[in-house]
Amino acid sequence: MRDTRQTTTNQSIVDHFKSNNTAQLKAIYEFNYPKVETFVLKNSGSKEEAKDVYQEAFIAVWHNVKSDKFTPLSVDSIHAYIFTIAKNKWMDVLRSNGFKKTVAVSQLKHFDVSIENSSEIDDDILNNKRLQDVMQAFNYLGEACKGLLTKFYFEKKSMQLIADELLLDAASTRNKKYRCMQKLRELALNIDT
Repeated sequence: MRDTRQTTTNQSIVDHFKSNNTAQLKAIYEFNYPKVETFVLKNSGSKEEAKDVYQEAFIAVWHNVKSDKFTPLSVDSIHAYIFTIAKNKWMDVLRSNGFKKTVAVSQLKHFDVSIENSSEIDDDILNNKRLQDVMQAFNYLGEACKGLLTKFYFEKKSMQLIADELLLDAASTRNKKYRCMQKLRELALNIDT
């Protein structure tokens, strides 16, 4: 796996995100995934959950850089930003009522992120088109799903605030968000098939 720090300058990393440079985004995606996977696995998660959390985090980073909500000062700052968003998303999952396992947040190994067996990354993460497919799939979502996911992941609005805006209760809004994420995954997996 190639270290993206050697081939990317500070400004060009922003350019890669804004121009959807698939090769460079894929390199950034693959470089950061093992660290997130290790974190999730060490904190009561599965590989599948790690993939989901990382995908959501990467989409949020991609959107934030494209919309100038985040401008990395260095290549290392983009790596740190990706990990921080993924870590926060995983912590949200652990704190949620829907998380099946009972885990006290104080028992989590928050900062134990040593990378062991990073060569065991699932083949589908290394798929050349996965990142591009997710970015395209978002554009194919219906307006209601795009709006809901944008409010939650990109605008960082609380589920209750979104529910109030949509005139729904929080549980219905969570269900709707879940269905939208399922649709996004389905679209991403079916692009060009």
